[in-house]
Amino acid sequence: MVLFVRDGADRHAGLQADAKRKAGETWQDSGLVFASRSGGPVEPTDLGRAFDLVIKENSLRRIRLHDLQHTTGPMLKDLKVFPRDAKEILGHARISVTMEIYTHGDQDAHREAIGRISGKLFGGRGE
Repeated sequence: MVLFVRDGADRHAGLQADAKRKAGETWQDSGLVFASRSGGPVEPTDLGRAFDLVIKENSLRRIRLHDLQHTTGPMLKDLKVFPRDAKEILGHARISVTMEIYTHGDQDAHREAIGRISGKLFGGRGE
């Protein structure tokens, strides 16, 4: 999986370098990972169109673009990304939104926490 992501990131960096060359002096070096053809922020309507095109070209089940945020939040939690960092990644103004909506509890996390408490109280597993 990591190799796939790295390959995709390398490919994306190459595509962005091509866009920068084509834009020439009109390129805005914004530091954005996903940028418009001129380097600035992607317009929401353009993002929606691009998302729809990816779905169509790959024969994927149609979901709302916003649904990706509902997938990313729990993934960040599972990857143990600090809530404040998750808040920034998800673009929330307040961390309470991140904590209340996107970090649902799960049985594995509950078991792990109880195991750590047990280890602290009784020694052994979870210490």
